[in-house]
Amino acid sequence: MDAAGSYNGDVCKINPSNLTIRGVNGRPHIDAAGNNAIGKGLWVLEGVGTTIENVELSGAQVPDQNGAAIRLDGRDLTLRGSYLHDNENGILTNSDGVSDIVIENSEFAYNGRGDGHTHNLYIGNVNSLVFTGSYSHDARIGHLLKSRAKTNTVSYNRFSSSTERPSYEIDLPNAGTSYVIGNVIQQPAANDAATMLAYGEEGATNPGQDLYVVNNTFLNDDSVRGTFIGVGSGVTTPVLMQNNIFAGTGEATSQVNAIDKTNFRSLLPPLVNRLAFDLHPLPGAALINAGSAVGVSAAGVSLAPTKQYKHVAGTEDRPAAAVIAIGAYAAAQ
Repeated sequence: MDAAGSYNGDVCKINPSNLTIRGVNGRPHIDAAGNNAIGKGLWVLEGVGTTIENVELSGAQVPDQNGAAIRLDGRDLTLRGSYLHDNENGILTNSDGVSDIVIENSEFAYNGRGDGHTHNLYIGNVNSLVFTGSYSHDARIGHLLKSRAKTNTVSYNRFSSSTERPSYEIDLPNAGTSYVIGNVIQQPAANDAATMLAYGEEGATNPGQDLYVVNNTFLNDDSVRGTFIGVGSGVTTPVLMQNNIFAGTGEATSQVNAIDKTNFRSLLPPLVNRLAFDLHPLPGAALINAGSAVGVSAAGVSLAPTKQYKHVAGTEDRPAAAVIAIGAYAAAQ
């Protein structure tokens, strides 16, 4: 798709499999402009193995108030370098149990109707989600990321809000083997739910119940309440919390048997510029060379962070160190 074109109202149901849609000569913007495809959204994907790159999608609204910029009714989706905003849902997928969803270097903002049932992203009970190098912010009451996938890899992203009032920053309501590594996770003072990362709170019905929360920087701007990691009562496997910064008010986790390993708690951690989201440790800060060696998951997957989030919606290599720093960022080089 050529960015020079005009695509307002160009909604469609997309049937072919193994199709790549790529924006060129800039980023084309497709606004629903009051239209919808088969009552479901802006682009409704029916095929298998669709790849979408470098597009901007907005304005998805449908009569049942659950429309999406991208609605996956087929199987498997890869999204890269795109911007989805001001829709009822950014992405809404089916729950086929077999799809693999990959989302890289994309931005999601101002999605949701304000009813708490529509979100920046809502991934159904698919096989797997990989969400990396992306920026999800300012959902309207809904979650910044909600996924019922059996396996979730959420790494090197920024979840934050400044103008809207979101609910959970990350919601994994049915548990599942989940890796939350190297993210910036900020809760604004005005929020609709005090928990930042929720796990298994609607029933731990996925096969895996192992959650690995490693080298993240959590920032709670709510000075009254907060739970950094909320875990449902049906989750019996201890959550691994390692090398995280928990900044602000609240308890680290609601799970009494969680593994709490070399995490840093402070109302004001020693970061370069908290307000500007420069979250590298200050020179000489106690965060540097203070982490513990990161191992592997029960399935043998490495938990060591190799990258760090780079704004806007990107990543960069994380500098190696003899002893890892605590948090989502290594010491500035």
